[in-house]
Amino acid sequence: MLYKHIRLLFTPALLLVMVCQVMAQGQLYNVKKYGAKGDGKNLDTKAINQTIEAASLGGGGTVYFPAGDYLSVTIHLKSNINLYIEQGATIVAAATTAAVKYDLPEKGENEIYQDFGHSHFQNSLIVGIDLQNISITGPGRIWGKGLIREDGINGVNSGYGNKTLALKRCRNVILKDFTVEKGGWFGFLLTAVDNATIDNIKMDANRDGIDLISSKNVRISNCSINSPGDDAIVLKSDYALNYPRVTENITITNCQVSGYDEGTFLDGTFQKKGRKNPTGRIKLGTESNGGFKNIAITNCVFDHCRGLAIETVDGAVLEDIVISNITMRDITNAPLFIRLGARQRGPEGSPFSILQRVMISNVIAYDITGEQGAIISGIPGHDIDDLSLNNISFYFKGGGTSAQALNEIPPLIDSYPDPNRFGITPAYGFFIRNVKNLKMNNIKVSYVTPDFRPAFILDNVTGADFQQIRADQIKGSPVFNLKSVKNFSLSNSNPIVDITLTEADKKQF
Repeated sequence: MLYKHIRLLFTPALLLVMVCQVMAQGQLYNVKKYGAKGDGKNLDTKAINQTIEAASLGGGGTVYFPAGDYLSVTIHLKSNINLYIEQGATIVAAATTAAVKYDLPEKGENEIYQDFGHSHFQNSLIVGIDLQNISITGPGRIWGKGLIREDGINGVNSGYGNKTLALKRCRNVILKDFTVEKGGWFGFLLTAVDNATIDNIKMDANRDGIDLISSKNVRISNCSINSPGDDAIVLKSDYALNYPRVTENITITNCQVSGYDEGTFLDGTFQKKGRKNPTGRIKLGTESNGGFKNIAITNCVFDHCRGLAIETVDGAVLEDIVISNITMRDITNAPLFIRLGARQRGPEGSPFSILQRVMISNVIAYDITGEQGAIISGIPGHDIDDLSLNNISFYFKGGGTSAQALNEIPPLIDSYPDPNRFGITPAYGFFIRNVKNLKMNNIKVSYVTPDFRPAFILDNVTGADFQQIRADQIKGSPVFNLKSVKNFSLSNSNPIVDITLTEADKKQF
């Protein structure tokens, strides 16, 4: 009976009010109490930054955004601060005008070896540099309405913002539960961000989604990133710190990446009428000065975008990578792109890259372009080493011709690392070049429209063990085309008979 009276006395609404009152007496700082209007018309930047400053002077706390639209330019995070965006609350990036400007891009520590956007952080909607114990949470929204997707308009010093969130040299970071719409050049630019959790983020970007660069001990989970114009989730390691720093101890799990038309992920229509070759995807690389180590990617979904990319081309080591349980549909280029190159975008004398100890398993991709098979390519004298592929099924559109089977792909040694540079591959399933110690088990490649190209091309490969291979084949076209291959074995791959070759300069079967 007493319990019943207590329940009647403390209704859910009353309990919520009591909790808020307790928080207000301690660590809750409501931006409206510091002058924010939240009407989407008046600029609230000053009030928001004053709220953050008050919380910081108080030793830290939660800066609270109740329901409303908070128009702003650059917001400065501080240590020990949580921005909490309530349901119904939106932080809106203001459009740049003669009177309304974002912070100017600072002089970078190094602006030579990566694009402008990677080198500058202050020209953002939300920025934090050299901070600790920071978070942005809550079910609300950040709308990069006034952000641009380029360096700047009429010069880089004209007050334009081009990033939703930029963090540099920060640690103990939580980004959780909120939505980002139209993120600018970067939804998140995170450089040297350590001990971070990024969870349950929904993003409908107009360029990059999440760029994690030169960072350690980071968990990305349960995120849905739509980015038709650029990469969805990409790990990099550049020279923005003026020295190379490895990206390591990273997990990406339970995420979806896509390239639907901008805005149609969040509005639920999932349109595919826009870009012919949307990007989306998960990628390691492009900027690759510091390297990548100890990374696990699992339980992720790709839809209407490019395939998985693993790249090191600027003199770094990429090693100890495990990727598993990936499903893809409507893939517009190579479903798998593993690239060791020598673009060498770094200080003179940088070493050649190393790509080794990579294991990929349990991958299925359906409705893949017929123009490109999976591409695994090192460069002459610098092989990809110790690569294992297990339980993989690729279903291509097909349609390749006998003439395309004769395509010669140049070495592309110093090329920008992108599958499109390879053009139409001469193999419909896997094009493999400059690799050693390759293991492929339980691999299936097939097509919808007949394809006259071989399923597998191996060029300059040493130590290749193929088991349980299944491949569609047109009568008269080979399944395997070997060039300069040593120590090759194929077994348990009916109807192809088991075969072991010590050396094969040119062989088809």
